[in-house]
Amino acid sequence: MPPLRRPAALDLLAGALLLAGVLLVATGALPSADAEAMLDRALPLLVFLAGVVVLAELLAAAEVFDVVATRMAIAAGGSYPRLFGLCVLLASVTTAFLNLDTTAVLLTPVMVAVAGRSGAGKLPLAMTTVWFANLASLLLPVSNLTNLLAADRIGLPARAFASRMWLPQLAAIAVGAACLWFFHWRGQDRYHPPEPVRPGDRVLFGLAAVDAAAFAAAVVAGVPLPAAAVAAAVVIVVAYAVRRRDRLTVRLVPLRLLVLVIGLFLVLGAADRTGFGDFLRSLVGDGIWRTAGTGAVLANLVNNLPAYVAVEAAVPAGHADQLLALLIGVNVGPLVLPWGSLATVIWFERVRAAGVTVDLRRFVLTGLATALLTIAAAVSVLALTGGQGG
Repeated sequence: MPPLRRPAALDLLAGALLLAGVLLVATGALPSADAEAMLDRALPLLVFLAGVVVLAELLAAAEVFDVVATRMAIAAGGSYPRLFGLCVLLASVTTAFLNLDTTAVLLTPVMVAVAGRSGAGKLPLAMTTVWFANLASLLLPVSNLTNLLAADRIGLPARAFASRMWLPQLAAIAVGAACLWFFHWRGQDRYHPPEPVRPGDRVLFGLAAVDAAAFAAAVVAGVPLPAAAVAAAVVIVVAYAVRRRDRLTVRLVPLRLLVLVIGLFLVLGAADRTGFGDFLRSLVGDGIWRTAGTGAVLANLVNNLPAYVAVEAAVPAGHADQLLALLIGVNVGPLVLPWGSLATVIWFERVRAAGVTVDLRRFVLTGLATALLTIAAAVSVLALTGGQGG
């Protein structure tokens, strides 16, 4: 029998939140009817999250990310500016269609490995994944769990959501890319393009790539996201059952994330009954700037998902652009502190495991400057394209 794995910090946090939530319901601090309503709202997120994580993990096992990232480094031909542009594009597309946590969990080690094989700087490539996991998570409901919640409340399907957010998203990417180049990429010399990666199972690789493309098409076509994620996960699981049954284990299911989300919803359901909601309503008022700023500060203090849920309750009904501004704050803002988003927490785990040293002071200061500039750019665009003032 294999030895038991020592619980990680996120395991303990998830367990503690779930226990706290159960105790709040058991003691009546959170009425059972309210708890049921919170869990009903969380259910589509849990289904989507389970499906998309299984899909992403099996895409990685089929070496899809390795092949794409290596070909990207080869295509750049040893030029850092070209590599920079392709890295930003890859991280942005991965985040937009496969969720920010996928970028942090699966793309980070791939980018670090590509840097190791080519002699490119590991930290610049790693910083690209963590920043654009957050910066590029505004475009689609699938890009971030906060987007799923906002799209559900506003009633925007994927294409309508994207039509409203693509300009703020473009502004965040453009300003964020300029900051990333200035703070972490400039001054790099040329690198040696790596040798191409050839997938061990070409059939499985091809099936996985087609499945990923079909999932992206389903998202754009407006297929309900939980259904699209589950369908894509089922297709790739069947492919693995035929080709590589040994890779199908219970560890593919993101139990830690599912427990964390359930615990967060229960705890936040109780927090709104303590008067904290009234305090937040006084902070956000009815303006997009105050809402975005409140969301960004709270996201860095307590994590972006609970920050969104807490501030959302303070936004008056019918103020759609105020909710979109909140998304800018909680999605783009968590670049400062290591726990600002779950993707950032996971990223720190991955880079440390890969032996990449991160100067925390520099991380915080460059993240702060970038968060301020990108939020200002994205909210300005939102205001110009129909946002409410304030």
